[in-house]
Amino acid sequence: MILFNNVRFLDTTLRDGEQTPGVALTSEDKIAIATKLDELGVNVIEAGSAITSEGERESIRAVAAEGLNAEICSYCRIMKQDVDFALACDVDSIHLVAPVSDLHIQVKLRKDRETVRQMAIETTEYAKEHGLIVELSGEDASRADMDFLKSLYIDGIQAGADRLCFCDTVGLLVPERTEAIFRDITSAVSAPVSIHCHDDFGLGTANTIAALRAGARQAHVTINGIGERSGNTSLEEVVMAIEWLYKCKTDINTKEIFKTSRLVSRLTGIPVAPNKSLVGGNAFTHEAGIHVHGLLADTSTYEPIRPEVIGRERKIVLGKHAGKSSVTLAVKEMGLSVDDVQLQEVLDRVKELGDHGKRVTDADLQTITETVLNIQREAKVVLEEYTVVSGNRVIPTASVRLRVDGKEVIVASTGDGPVDATLASIKKGIKSLGDVQLEEYHVDAITGGTDALVEVLVKLSKDGKMVTSRGARTDIVMASVEAVLNGINRLI
Repeated sequence: MILFNNVRFLDTTLRDGEQTPGVALTSEDKIAIATKLDELGVNVIEAGSAITSEGERESIRAVAAEGLNAEICSYCRIMKQDVDFALACDVDSIHLVAPVSDLHIQVKLRKDRETVRQMAIETTEYAKEHGLIVELSGEDASRADMDFLKSLYIDGIQAGADRLCFCDTVGLLVPERTEAIFRDITSAVSAPVSIHCHDDFGLGTANTIAALRAGARQAHVTINGIGERSGNTSLEEVVMAIEWLYKCKTDINTKEIFKTSRLVSRLTGIPVAPNKSLVGGNAFTHEAGIHVHGLLADTSTYEPIRPEVIGRERKIVLGKHAGKSSVTLAVKEMGLSVDDVQLQEVLDRVKELGDHGKRVTDADLQTITETVLNIQREAKVVLEEYTVVSGNRVIPTASVRLRVDGKEVIVASTGDGPVDATLASIKKGIKSLGDVQLEEYHVDAITGGTDALVEVLVKLSKDGKMVTSRGARTDIVMASVEAVLNGINRLI
């Protein structure tokens, strides 16, 4: 029996994002992500661990003060001081985590089962006395003795726990075992049970779905599957599997999934793999002519869902595998049309670039097509001049003089390096045209030596639309500027 009705989602993006090496979210970052998660329809947002630091507490308080519809939660150990810090952050609930495997109890805590049981009970009672919702979680539950785990859960419920959680802390479950465990646990306890999976063996989504089928009422997830080590269960995968594969409705606003994914990627600095399901760059990207021919007849031939369902657009990539169907569709998306002779010329030029190992960017295709059609287009944004100051004892600073819609604009910015400072200045200079985001930035040296020709490929976005463009110079700053300006002029 499938029990997907009224599934709740607890999103741990804000906590697990910070436990991912190299990630440190500011209060402003956390507010931006939490607000987007609330728009997405997430039921509970775990905003961080209040015990971590004063800076972490400030960010949790800031999220709690936003007045979001979602329940705001703090991660806590089974210690009263953790609860006190959470209370000081004005959260609604705590995710109270008790180690339950003998490995964690004996090696990590250096305690015994009964001590852990008593700590969990006392901390639960303390939190409930202070008005908090408590989700009592068994850490490393997939390696725990099931009788001990169930008895701990029952004691937790008697102490006032509102929800329970089963944590597959190092991703050791398989779907068959997950289903058996959850049928056993959910029949033995009276409180709702959550599933919290890690993706060490790539089974996070499969195990989460199995748990929900067997009676779990809530899934712990993250955006883009970020988290410790190999990450946590991906929200977008679970939601879309429930809605499209099991035909059950969730309360998640799926049209906001892609925007949320991009926001989290940008603020955490963790790129989304191109082949990541649903939100990866290639998920709705097509190149092979035979595929595009099928898409023109019926998009379901090579797409399991319409990209618009999760707030995306279909993308046609052109290269040596392109066919007439690919070029026709790509040109049509630019608002242009070509006859048969012009189509063949555009296709020949695209294949020539592809045969030389080049990726044909959106800006490349627009230039090729407009050249074939003899269209003269004046760029809205033109670089007149730029100056960069950089050094080992100087904060990199760039000033640029642009012509934006025919008007001169002079701006300056600092950055982490000369390229970053220059691109920041350009972004500031074109703010009147809208919010253009740099989604991806890649650099390759085409030739060898210190005077190598450098090729820069960028992906830019504005209002949900994305374009790719390139620049090639011996100066990496100028190559970057060229790529970004080509993309900006294509976007606007």
